[in-house]
Amino acid sequence: MTELIYGLMAVGALLVCVIPHEVAHGFVAWKLGDPTARAAGRLTLNPLKHLDPVGSIILPLGLLLLRRFAGFPIVFGWAKPVPVNPYYFRDTWKGMLYVSVAGPGTNFAMALLAAGLGRALVALGVTNAYVLAFVALVVLLSLVLGLFNLLPVPPLDGSKVLAYFLPVRWRIQLLRLEQFGIFIVLALLLLGVLQAVFTGAEAIAFELVGIRWALLSRLWG
Repeated sequence: MTELIYGLMAVGALLVCVIPHEVAHGFVAWKLGDPTARAAGRLTLNPLKHLDPVGSIILPLGLLLLRRFAGFPIVFGWAKPVPVNPYYFRDTWKGMLYVSVAGPGTNFAMALLAAGLGRALVALGVTNAYVLAFVALVVLLSLVLGLFNLLPVPPLDGSKVLAYFLPVRWRIQLLRLEQFGIFIVLALLLLGVLQAVFTGAEAIAFELVGIRWALLSRLWG
């Protein structure tokens, strides 16, 4: 599989994974009484409503170049965060807990569904390496996004989950770090945290995918 084709498939799979993640945040917030995301037109799978210049374009393209010239293993990115106003929630902190878990939870569900679809395709005799590799990338990237976003550091979803279990004064101090979010994420990338997450996600993905599918699709490109 050529690097160009793999790169395009990886970016496509990334969009398939990050958009439902953000929609899930907005949908749960809406169900809990916050109309902000719905009013902003963000409860849609239309990718144009969710693209973030850095996370959806610049970073994935940069990682593609790193993969090509330096062997960086994955393409990673994010969509534009869905706006959420926690003051609409009956219980602010519990509401944010539910909203935060919704994104990674959706990614884990997508990984299971994609793995089931891939296994069904293999069982039906589908051997097209491109089709199977794309579905496999959805499995892998869904797991990467789910696990990475559960890290308990701002601005990731895991920080809101952690905040729920902290004393109030510590919650506020933790969430104040969100203003440095992009720098924290970049630091995690440089420190190799994403590589560790990828390694764990890859191990889980291989268990979900199975040896036969892996061989047919020549994972991961």
